[in-house]
Amino acid sequence: MSARYPAPVARTRLSIERGTDKPLYRQLREALEHEIAAGALDPMRPLPSSRELARELGVSRNTVNTAYLELESEGFVEARPRSGLFVNRDMLRELRRGLPAAAVAEPVDWSRHLQALPDAGLPEIAKVRDWQSYPFPFVAGQVDVSSFPRLPWLRALREALEPAHLHDSLRDGVDEDDPMLVEELCRHVLPARGIEADPAQVLVTLGAQQGLDLLAHALVRPGSVVGVEEPGYLDARRIFLRAGATLRPIEVDGAGMVPPEDPAGLSLVHLTPSHHSPTNVTLSIARRRRLLALAATHDLLLVEDDYDSEFRYHGSPTPALKALPDSERVVYLGTFSKFLAPGLRLGYLVAAPELVEELRRLRRYRIRHASGHTQRAMALLIANGQYHRTVRRRRTQLAQRWATLRDALQAELPWQVEAPPGGVSIWLPGPPGLDCVELAAAALRQGVVVERGDIYFTDPERHRENLRLGFAAITPEAIVPGVRILAGLVRRQLG
Repeated sequence: MSARYPAPVARTRLSIERGTDKPLYRQLREALEHEIAAGALDPMRPLPSSRELARELGVSRNTVNTAYLELESEGFVEARPRSGLFVNRDMLRELRRGLPAAAVAEPVDWSRHLQALPDAGLPEIAKVRDWQSYPFPFVAGQVDVSSFPRLPWLRALREALEPAHLHDSLRDGVDEDDPMLVEELCRHVLPARGIEADPAQVLVTLGAQQGLDLLAHALVRPGSVVGVEEPGYLDARRIFLRAGATLRPIEVDGAGMVPPEDPAGLSLVHLTPSHHSPTNVTLSIARRRRLLALAATHDLLLVEDDYDSEFRYHGSPTPALKALPDSERVVYLGTFSKFLAPGLRLGYLVAAPELVEELRRLRRYRIRHASGHTQRAMALLIANGQYHRTVRRRRTQLAQRWATLRDALQAELPWQVEAPPGGVSIWLPGPPGLDCVELAAAALRQGVVVERGDIYFTDPERHRENLRLGFAAITPEAIVPGVRILAGLVRRQLG
C-alpha cells in the first residue's frame, strides 16, 4: 500500500487499549469503522500504510493488515492498484443515508454567527498581492528585501539561542517583555527621538498596529469621540470604530493637523506628526504646542503614531511630540517594521506606567507577548550597533530614491509636485478631472503599481484625484521609466 501521503488521523484520532479481552486488530478495525462513519477520513486520500500505522500505534503490521482486510471484506474500504486503500465512497453514502435526519449536519450559516462590524462600510488599504513580480512597484509600506541586513540578523538570531540568552528567548514571559530589548529601547532608540523613558513606561508590541488596537480597547468606550486626521491612516479609523468610537475628522494642511478650535467632546486624537500618513507633511512646532495645551486643558489623550520618523532627507528631524514638555497625555507608538521589514511585526509603545500596566493585562489574554526569540535578537542587533548602522545605510538609500522620484515626477507630470523632505512615499494631489482610481487600474495593466489616494478620506468619492507612490521597495533603476509610463497614462486621461 502506498505511503505517499501523510495520515494525520492516525496520530490524533485512533487509539487502542492493551490488557483487555478484545484483540488489538478488532479494536483497530472498530476505531477505523467509527472514523469512516463519522466522515473523519478523507475519501480522496489513501489510508496510512500498514507500516506507518503500525509504527504510529506501536503494534505489529499483522495487526494492522488484519484490521484492513476485515474492513475491505465488509466494503468499508477498497483497494486501488498502485495507490493504496481508500474509503469506499458508496459505503459512505449508505452509512449517511441510514442516519436519522437530525444526525445529518446542515451546512453552517456563518452569517448568523458572525458579528456585524461597525467599520464594514469603510474601504480597505488593498495591496497588490504579488507586487514584487511587477517591474515598477511604487508600493508604500513595503521594503526592498535586498536591503535587509540578513547576515547580522542571522547572527543575532543564533546568538539569541546561546546559553546566555536561551532562557529569555524561549521562556513564557506571560505579560512581560524581553528586559534586554526594553533596556536597549530606553538607552539607545528612544533618546534619538528626544524621549526619556524608563522600563515601566515601555511595552513591546507586534508592530504599531497592535499598539493601536490595545489602546483602542483600553481607552475607547462605545460613544467615545476620537479625532482622526483628514485625510488619514485608514486602519486606525477601522480600529477605533471597532472599539465603538465615533470619529471626528480633523483637517490636515501643509503644516500638519490643524488643532481643532473646539475640542470639547473629544476623548482621544490619533495623529502622525513626524510624517503625516499619507501626505508626509510634518506637524509644525507651533501646532504641536497648541495640541499639548488643548490636551491639558480638556483632559484629552494624544496618540502619536511615529511610524517612520527615521527617514528624513533634508534638515533636522523634528523632536517627537512625546519629547516636548507637558507631554504626559501623549502615548507614543514606534515600530521596527518600516525600515527593517514589515514581516517582522515588532514595535513598541511609550506611555504612563499605569496605562502600560493595563495594556499588559489586555495583551496577555490576546497573544501573551511577542516572540521572545525575536525580541532578544532585536535587542542584540541594537546592542552591537548594527541597528543604527542599518538605519543610516537605509536612510542614504532612500534619500537617493526619494530625490530620483521627486525629480522624475517634476519633470514628467503636467503639474507642480511638492515632496516633503521625509517619509517613504510621495503624495500626489492631481488636478481636477484626474481619476486616480481608473489611473491605478490602467497603470497596473502596464506593470506600474501605484496606490489610489481616495480611500484615505472620509468621503472617497470627492477625492479621486489623489495618488500615492511609495519608493522603498522599487529599485532605483526602475523609478524613471515607471514614472514615464505613469505620466503617459495621466496625459491620456486628461486629454
